[in-house]
Amino acid sequence: MAFLTIIGFWVFHALIVSLRATVLELPEPAELVWRRIFVTLVGVFLTWLLYLVLRRFDRKPLGFRVATAFTLSMPCALLIALTNYYVFNVYDPISMFADPGIDQQVEEIRAQIGYDFWQEIAEITVTRYFFIIAWASLYLTLGYAREVREAERTASRYAQAAQDAELRSLRYQVNPHFLFNTLNSLSTLVIKGDNARAEEMIQSLSGFYRTSLSNDPLEDVTLIEEVELQQRYLEIEMVRYPDRLRVVIDIPKDVENTKVPGMILQPLVENAIKYGVSRTNRPVTVKISAQRVGTAIQISVTDDGDSVTAKGKSHDGNGIGLASVRDRIEARYGARGQLVAGAQGKGGFAATITINDEDLA
Repeated sequence: MAFLTIIGFWVFHALIVSLRATVLELPEPAELVWRRIFVTLVGVFLTWLLYLVLRRFDRKPLGFRVATAFTLSMPCALLIALTNYYVFNVYDPISMFADPGIDQQVEEIRAQIGYDFWQEIAEITVTRYFFIIAWASLYLTLGYAREVREAERTASRYAQAAQDAELRSLRYQVNPHFLFNTLNSLSTLVIKGDNARAEEMIQSLSGFYRTSLSNDPLEDVTLIEEVELQQRYLEIEMVRYPDRLRVVIDIPKDVENTKVPGMILQPLVENAIKYGVSRTNRPVTVKISAQRVGTAIQISVTDDGDSVTAKGKSHDGNGIGLASVRDRIEARYGARGQLVAGAQGKGGFAATITINDEDLA
């Protein structure tokens, strides 16, 4: 890419100079073309050397690279100016003109106006300097843009990695209180000699862990698979709260195969148990339901427990579990998904996930 920009810059310069010579009707255009090509090749070579030097400072701060480019462009411009002077003024200048006397007339005019060697070199050097600076600015701009894109890609990879890690953490995270309480319940059943219910609880616990830990945490699952996993969880909780927990599942056939993020309902069901069941002394119904509304799918987890705890604190739906569900929905669906959660008017709590997608199946 850098070599192509160098070639492009110098070819453009040669074309502009040639066009100027044509407009001014300078003599011996064929001779001028070959000499101009030679100067252009020297310019390409020196600019390439400048590029090789600048490339060594690609990891330096932008200000340092700009200062380096502006500094090193000066000797390059001076060498090109000397080459240009030699080719057009020193090397066989008479052959450029059909009338040998023209060269002598040019020299006399230079002497009359006091236009000496160093003045001409300075003039050519300045024009070539700004020309090389223009290329160097383009090179630095392209390099800086590339670095910005790389930084954005790196940041995107880090963000994706962080999101993946968060999803894995959520999928592999099981509330330690849930496990502790489950083991306590198992211990109580064993002490009471209720082996049948203890075995049932162990089977449910085993199935829950096997399913939740075996699936890829970054892949979607069907809604019915997600609900079946939550049923296993609720079966375990029903052993802990045999007289208080009631479970209702209402998933229509037409939405069973809808793809949803794995374990997206787990925090919602855990909240229903924690706030709706464990803090009351009466039967509480936890319901998992879904329905299609136009192009959207609505999935709800509700309970009819107390929305206000015994300590007078309202369960307002701003917990960590609900926040993680909102984050996952936003990451997965963007504006097409949302979570609405809050206390119900007649008591209890409701959390509803809405996924709007015409391609949902």
